[in-house]
Amino acid sequence: MAINYSEKIPNNVNLTDDRTLQRALEHWQPKFLQWWQTMGPSDFAGADIYLRTAIGVDAAGWASYGQVRMPDYRWGIFLADGDPARTIGFGDHMGEPAWQQVPGELRSPLRRLIVTQGDTEPASVEQQRLLGHSCPSLYDLRNLFQINVEEGRHLWAMVYLLHAYFGRDGREEAEELLERHSGDADKPRILGTFNEPVTDWLSFFMFTYFTDRDGKYQLKSLAESAFDPLARTMRFMLTEEAHHMFVGETGLSRVIKRALEVMAELGTDDAMAVRNAGAIDLPTFQRYLNFWFSSSLDLFGSEVSSNAASSFATGLKGRPDEAQYDDHRCLDVAFELAQPDPGRGIRTESIPLRNAMNEVLRTSYVRDCELGLKRWNRQLERAGTGQRLALPSPRFHRTIGVWAGVPCDPGGAIIDESEYRRREGEWLPTAADRAFVKSLMQRVVAPGKMAGWIGAPERGINNLPIEYEYVRL
Repeated sequence: MAINYSEKIPNNVNLTDDRTLQRALEHWQPKFLQWWQTMGPSDFAGADIYLRTAIGVDAAGWASYGQVRMPDYRWGIFLADGDPARTIGFGDHMGEPAWQQVPGELRSPLRRLIVTQGDTEPASVEQQRLLGHSCPSLYDLRNLFQINVEEGRHLWAMVYLLHAYFGRDGREEAEELLERHSGDADKPRILGTFNEPVTDWLSFFMFTYFTDRDGKYQLKSLAESAFDPLARTMRFMLTEEAHHMFVGETGLSRVIKRALEVMAELGTDDAMAVRNAGAIDLPTFQRYLNFWFSSSLDLFGSEVSSNAASSFATGLKGRPDEAQYDDHRCLDVAFELAQPDPGRGIRTESIPLRNAMNEVLRTSYVRDCELGLKRWNRQLERAGTGQRLALPSPRFHRTIGVWAGVPCDPGGAIIDESEYRRREGEWLPTAADRAFVKSLMQRVVAPGKMAGWIGAPERGINNLPIEYEYVRL
């Protein structure tokens, strides 16, 4: 059946005028819906959910709210408003007009960037597909589904670029985005973090705080791209990504809030006492934080990368907020990189800045993550407890880059492998930790009610009360 693109798929890319693109999407859409049915949120197809649907790039169009069933969600395709005078802002082509078409010699690396970004979007939906069965409240259940449908929309955005600009290769890549699955032994997702199971809500909030924040930095880097359709797509996606990180930060804050309430009731901050009272103790929170932060650091890639250098030089991928830097070519500039020196500890090596672009992004990401830690620690300080949370060193628990497999403690000191193995349970979630957290995941669906391990949010969604029936089951 032909699709009414102006109604079924809100867009500002003139889909109705491009018959070739219409035919490609008509072929792809049923496969997407089949993927959503089999790999999307489990058993909630018939629920009416208070969702935000993007129908335009302005404030009113982005925030269109209403009760929607997820299979009927209108996944749209939007690019931020273009600037006909836009020029390339970095690299060897700096100052030249931004590209409206893909340069032939850059088709393969640009397609790979789009595919890698696109692969993360359905992956996170797959990771979270069973979480609805253990939701701590209808408020949280709605936020989970809002994130899920927006990740689906981001997939549509990437598929649009593949179909519109990469011909048969793009169409084949779009098909494969639905054929890989998170954690699949034969066809896993491209990036390792997106194959990690997210089976409890503490992990979900950690994922949306740390892993979606990596997504923010990747999107901001691609928003600088010389390929203008990609840059404009990223700028609109960032609007939605901010909500995902908000869900993570406020969710974790509410976990801490509840732990502090229990500690005050009991008159102790003893971890086992807090656990026995049905809340998540701060040491367990810290171990989960260590895991998800270190896992997300790997998403930036190796500290020294010729691919990163090439992407910057050719204009495919810049630094987030490139305009804040003074030097946009980064020629003959060194970056001082600390790395392990076997038998001697740590040494510093000067490498070309272009080759260190992954580490530039990672360093900015770490500073951004620290902002949440400061807010959470103010919570702890106001409550009068002496406990504090901390980000582990970027050297800790790494599987990619110069620190991969190097045994380091959370402070960044290199230690013996035997000591690391002996103390690993102090720093990373144990099987007992995961079993305990899983035991708390009891579904709560009475409007306004919260599970006993998490505090209530400060306010509802779109000025509605917390007690609103955000999901009608």
